[in-house]
Amino acid sequence: MASATAARASDGPPHPASAGYEGVEAARALRTALGCFATGVTIVTAALDGRPATGLAVSSFNAVSLDPPLVLWSLRRASRSLPVLRAAGGFVVNVLGDHQHDLIARFAGGAHDRFDGLDWQPGRHGGPVIRGAIAHFECGLHAEHDGGDHVILIGRVLAHAAADGRPLVYWRGRPHNAAATL
Repeated sequence: MASATAARASDGPPHPASAGYEGVEAARALRTALGCFATGVTIVTAALDGRPATGLAVSSFNAVSLDPPLVLWSLRRASRSLPVLRAAGGFVVNVLGDHQHDLIARFAGGAHDRFDGLDWQPGRHGGPVIRGAIAHFECGLHAEHDGGDHVILIGRVLAHAAADGRPLVYWRGRPHNAAATL
């Protein structure tokens, strides 16, 4: 029985300890391996004083709990958006549809006013809800947790909505239409 277990263990990629898990090359290899996991694409937004204050492209969104209703996502600790999100006390997670490729470049890049010309409306709790998104989750900031070079943000869902449409999927470092990928 032990030989069958050993054979299965050797069938996959090398264990990180045997791959020399340190340095820039290892980080790049880890990023490539993580890119094999397809995720949805979201734009996380927040408002201060009734105006859009920040927005960024995020693929780390996930459900945590239905009772209480909690979601999570992570943000680079060095991000300029982190203090804004903390001050806002909440955020909106806008789940992009496969027709919204152009929003990734707008919200992932260094555009000065990411909301200029964008079709959005304030949600029930004031955060920017992007029109055309296939779902959105308005959240109060529930908790933060250490995630190494990232902060894991937990949001308590205060309001949400969903619409028909296919999701935009992020896989192997690029956005894809779900129908073409799956």
